[in-house]
Amino acid sequence: MIRLSRPGALMAGALFLALAGPVSAQEKVDLQVLSTTDLHMYLEDYDYYGDHKDTGVGLVRVAPLIRAAREANPNTILVDNGDLIQGTPMGDWVVRERGVGKDKPLHPAMATMNLLHYDAAILGNHEFNYGLEVLHNVYGGAQFPVLSGNVFKVDGGRNDELMFKPYAILDRTVVDAKGAKHKIKVGILGLLPPQIMIWDKDKLEGRVTTRDMIDMAKVHVPEMKKQGADIIIAVAHSGLTFLNREGGEENAANYLTEIEGVDAVVSGHSHRVFPSKEYEGLPKSDLKQGTVNGKPVVMAGYYGSHLGVITFQLETVGKGWKVTGGKGEVRPIQERQDGKTVNVEPDAEVASLLAPSHEGTLSYVRRPVGKTTGRIHSYFSFLGDSAGVELVAEAQRAYVARALAGTENASLPILSAVAPFKSGGRPGAKFYTDIPAGEIAIRNVADLYLYPNQIAAVKLTGGQVKDWLEMASRALSVIDVKSKVQQPLVNVKVPAYVFDIIDGITYSIDVTQPERFDRDGKLADDKAHRVKDVMFQGKPIDEKQEFIVVTNNYRANGGGSYPGLDGTTVIYQSPDTVQSAIIEYIRAKGVVEPSTDHSFRIAPLPAGVNLVYESSPLAQELLSEQPALSYEGPGENGFARFRIDPVKIGVKP
Repeated sequence: MIRLSRPGALMAGALFLALAGPVSAQEKVDLQVLSTTDLHMYLEDYDYYGDHKDTGVGLVRVAPLIRAAREANPNTILVDNGDLIQGTPMGDWVVRERGVGKDKPLHPAMATMNLLHYDAAILGNHEFNYGLEVLHNVYGGAQFPVLSGNVFKVDGGRNDELMFKPYAILDRTVVDAKGAKHKIKVGILGLLPPQIMIWDKDKLEGRVTTRDMIDMAKVHVPEMKKQGADIIIAVAHSGLTFLNREGGEENAANYLTEIEGVDAVVSGHSHRVFPSKEYEGLPKSDLKQGTVNGKPVVMAGYYGSHLGVITFQLETVGKGWKVTGGKGEVRPIQERQDGKTVNVEPDAEVASLLAPSHEGTLSYVRRPVGKTTGRIHSYFSFLGDSAGVELVAEAQRAYVARALAGTENASLPILSAVAPFKSGGRPGAKFYTDIPAGEIAIRNVADLYLYPNQIAAVKLTGGQVKDWLEMASRALSVIDVKSKVQQPLVNVKVPAYVFDIIDGITYSIDVTQPERFDRDGKLADDKAHRVKDVMFQGKPIDEKQEFIVVTNNYRANGGGSYPGLDGTTVIYQSPDTVQSAIIEYIRAKGVVEPSTDHSFRIAPLPAGVNLVYESSPLAQELLSEQPALSYEGPGENGFARFRIDPVKIGVKP
């Protein structure tokens, strides 16, 4: 078994890559920075929704890569880039069932990271989903610095005191190629999207505030230099962007490379991989070297799919060090070699540590809550609302109807907005809901609704409801009816959680029309109307009529930048999660009969339009539900490709 060595207790006999070039009086050292990001409680290599092993995820499988990298070069720093404690049912089980705090066992994420000797961790946006108390209780068990340099306390009108340490300067001993030991100070700066004030407004407003990541980096980096940092790594829970800087961005990691004193950037949040073909054409990037503006940058995927590795070549300058070269790369835990899938084997020590939490989670997710008379799946989510969406919508509506009974809003009609979260896309061909007929367990509920969002209700006019639908329709491609080229129905650049379906009305979506709103919710084309025939109770919707729309706290408070949804229209906020509302609803019914009221449909297109839809290969078993689809063949990355009859696309089965 490979034993971990703490940085600073390095073996002089370890192997190093010698630097090319003539020997000089200057000392030379290779330093590497390893990173994980967006683990989302995928600590185990297990799919708790499907209740089976998943060899493509899990910190338990990243751990051997960490150990191997340290063995190859003990001059190593290991950091986590956030979005760690929320994601799988294990995260919910720990917080809701077992509990966190001083009198509770150490959170499994902290226990694992302590075991692997992380040197630092930063906070992501999802760290705030359970509230500040849970956040502090969880990270209170960390044996490493926990950083966030742009989150401030709100204290009597003062907003100038940071809630967390902004950075850490790590004193480490490194060994050069000759075996000589040297001291080095490595600065780690933590930053996160300021949009947490929107996404978790109900938990944070009046308690914290945030500032722009780049502005704060420009404050902290000179401070870190004054405190003797030889090298500075900006660890930002933020993606890379092709857009020009305006300020306050959610994704701004590449702008950090422009700041003097920043030597490398660890990015995340976007659930993508850098360097990779996904970022071809990114300004000032070199995908072969893994750099932006000549500085190493990595983004290590999500759920433990990759390990980020930044390597530096350093030389002494006086009493300090300078960077003479650097590279960014990612190492996958699963890849194809000679037509076969090759997996990194799980780490036995990590697996043993996680065993009690894993077993507790399995007992939790296998707990029955009711039954279903038919199969509930999400394979055709973009072609019309599904039974799963309908079930969540009904549960949300029932919950809010009870909550508003006897209030001034009780007489208003209640609509319910739900997105088909698990609908393929970037997470892959296995990322679908599929609940067989029979017993419904908690794991199935978590499969229907992934996030620990709380129920919220907003009061909107019919016109605002239509704008909501227009914004959601961005998840569908703009189709050119004159083109002979095959066109995908789904816009894969837009995640499925953007595609809100509103239950309680009926409407169609004309995908030949351009988008009315841009990604920031700003009017892009005032003549564009993709959403057609919006009907309420069999009549065209009155744009001035008031409605209650049930959604979640993320959307109601401005998540996704939907027009009319900025927190000011919220009339009800529940302490309960959507998941708990679904469980309560199913338990009350006992038996669920899957159905849909066909809230929306895609408007038929002219014959001859070459339209394609990708889904799971399992969707072939269910083509009787979709008269417009026919199987075409295997798609890329494990998906199946289906041809769409453009004339039949809006026809009900």
